[in-house]
Amino acid sequence: MTAEIVTAKGTMKFDLYEKETPITVQNFAKLAKSGFYDGVTFHRVLKGFVLQGGDPNTKEGAKGQPGAGGPGYSINCETSAEKQYHDRGVLSMAHRGKNTGGSQFFVCMTRDMTKHLDGVHTCFGKITEGEDIIDMVKEGDKIEKVIIHE
Repeated sequence: MTAEIVTAKGTMKFDLYEKETPITVQNFAKLAKSGFYDGVTFHRVLKGFVLQGGDPNTKEGAKGQPGAGGPGYSINCETSAEKQYHDRGVLSMAHRGKNTGGSQFFVCMTRDMTKHLDGVHTCFGKITEGEDIIDMVKEGDKIEKVIIHE
């Protein structure tokens, strides 16, 4: 399974770790297919660290606090799976504590600043095309849509 995160700056394409992290991948795919991610922003962009998006509170007209939203449920972490290495271009599930992920995700910008996330956050994909987009995204940039290919 693959995913495309479409932005005005370009499209980032990812291979998803469907075998290694099935809970996280199926959740991400379900949300993407339902249009959940259409119009959310990258609400947290920390140079040299991560770009984070997936919060419905960042959609135009939303009333919740950006960075605090989710799908209304939590999923379990899969941090003991294979491929749990936060390298540049890795797609990982954000959370506020173990087993509290939902819709927010992040893309790693470097390995240097993300090593401490190994075994803490679930890596569920890796960029295959559009790696240069990682460095172009700014805080507030919109995710037009996420497309899943099975």
